[in-house]
Amino acid sequence: MEKSTQPEAVSSVLKVFNILSALAEQKEIGVSELSQRLMMSKATTYRFLQTMKTLGFVEQEGEADKYALTLKLFEVGSKALEHVDLVDLANKEMLNIIKSINETVHLGAIDEESIIYLHKIDSSYNLRMHSRVGRRNPLYSTAIGKVLMSHMSEEEVRSLLAGVEFKKHTEHTHENIEPLIEELNLVREQHFGEDNEEQEPGLRCIAVPVYDRFGDAIAAISVSFPTIRFDEEKKQEYIALLHAAGRNVSEHLGYHSYPV
Repeated sequence: MEKSTQPEAVSSVLKVFNILSALAEQKEIGVSELSQRLMMSKATTYRFLQTMKTLGFVEQEGEADKYALTLKLFEVGSKALEHVDLVDLANKEMLNIIKSINETVHLGAIDEESIIYLHKIDSSYNLRMHSRVGRRNPLYSTAIGKVLMSHMSEEEVRSLLAGVEFKKHTEHTHENIEPLIEELNLVREQHFGEDNEEQEPGLRCIAVPVYDRFGDAIAAISVSFPTIRFDEEKKQEYIALLHAAGRNVSEHLGYHSYPV
């Protein structure tokens, strides 16, 4: 079934982007002209336009047979650019953490049902994390994933992880969503998330959120320690460093009500 539907799906995607490109070249255009330009049937062109209109990417000029792009593409592009700016803003704060404790620091965000690393600065120790920018890890077993999910409702978390298999990476990894939901309540109260050897044996992580100007948690900054270098007595110092970094980045993004 998958093999037979894939070419049709690819063709549909190409049609959508061809329509978007054509609409971007002029303010408004009619179905007949657009279908001729793209060498598509008028019925097919109309069907795609109506779907794109329903999704908010295209608007119809009154009752006329004219269509134009909305600002939704700009909104989507702005979100992508926001992450580009975010890396630059976070880099300085991450360097400050490295200078203070010399442990690996990550910047990560949620992408579908995983976290993805947007930026990383390594410690100078030989023993360190083998992660990389662009790598994905599960939400349920990472400090970044937990702190970002803590800003969602329980229903949103359950929906997000509905199709996720909870793999037992270590003996400490959550086996299902119930203990995770319980832990997220604590994360909300303390404003930081932890990975206590849940993703990799011998590795601990602490993460705090970064907010955009609307107060949405769009990313998280984490510090990772081999357990042999983690000093429990300095845990609050680590958290304070992370919160200072998260607060500073959030303020540069326009959010001035950091919770800690």
